[in-house]
Amino acid sequence: MSNNSVRVQEDQKAKTNKRYMFLLVINYLFLFAGSLSSSLLSKFYFNHHGSSRWVSTWVQSAGFPLLIFPIYLPFYVLKCTDRRPFSHFTPRILILSILIGLMLGLNNLLFSWGNSYLPVSTSSLLLSSQLVFNLILSVIIVKQKITFQNLNCVVLLTLSSVLLALGSTHDKPQGLTRAKYFVGFFSTIGAGLLFALYLPVMEKIYKWIYCYEMVMEMQLVMEIAATALATAGMASDGGFSEMKRESQVKFDKGPEIYWVTVFANVVTWQLCFMGTAGMVFLTSSLTGGICMTALLAMNVLGGVLVYGDEFGGVKVVSTVLCGWGFCSYVYGMYLKLREEKEKENKNHGMEMAQNVVSANNV
Repeated sequence: MSNNSVRVQEDQKAKTNKRYMFLLVINYLFLFAGSLSSSLLSKFYFNHHGSSRWVSTWVQSAGFPLLIFPIYLPFYVLKCTDRRPFSHFTPRILILSILIGLMLGLNNLLFSWGNSYLPVSTSSLLLSSQLVFNLILSVIIVKQKITFQNLNCVVLLTLSSVLLALGSTHDKPQGLTRAKYFVGFFSTIGAGLLFALYLPVMEKIYKWIYCYEMVMEMQLVMEIAATALATAGMASDGGFSEMKRESQVKFDKGPEIYWVTVFANVVTWQLCFMGTAGMVFLTSSLTGGICMTALLAMNVLGGVLVYGDEFGGVKVVSTVLCGWGFCSYVYGMYLKLREEKEKENKNHGMEMAQNVVSANNV
């Protein structure tokens, strides 16, 4: 690698460190807004007789053109980086991005199939295991250290999700056959396992990445691969004609509202995935998984406020457990950051003392 390449890489690391907190807040806001909005829009879609599994799969990745803004604006418009887009984007990173994008596309398909066949309660219950899988795989793949705070958080958030599922046992789709139930069951389990694997794998790869812009470049390639897989599936299974027919005949709010809903879902899902990628890059895969699981409670509250869903005792307890678990993890992060800062100050003090002694000896 040339001296110029090293300089650019070091500069980018320095800039990323300086704007760390800003990026962390922005990405969590993306994750929060994307998760809550996509949940509400998906419910709106299904409430008004939208039912296409392919549409649900396609909208999760089709918003990839939005990633052009965080990739190209910093260099060409904002002039806040010396690195050109896709420089140092090696063939290895490209191949890994395509393969993980295809895995993400499969995950989106399994998630949509599971949601279309299973009751909300069963789907939520199965997906609640994702955080446990995430912790186990994070320990294996990225050597995540288990502490009381993160273990306590995983247990509380999993219990919160289980209670949430048990409080929604009445949400059973009409005409659910035994065969469809098993298809939905294994699809949801597969989606949970794949996403739990996706997070620590991305954390492992991000160790080679030295700036936030490269994260968005990888995300762009992954989303293109996932969209290509979804588009191929739609084309082969008549998904596009089904989408057109659904907008004109099935959706009871009319074609205009249908397409606005689909487009808005595309945007909000992209915000959700951008926020997830940013959180994993800036913190860890476990933090990303915990933040996503904690937002389940916010999605429930969103349903109560927007659609007037019932908010009984079980959901109240679930929300309290969720808040407790998330606060426990945030407090653990605070203690860790304080400990690291104290260690850094101590090392800095020792370095200063050594410099003074060296100067006196001279």
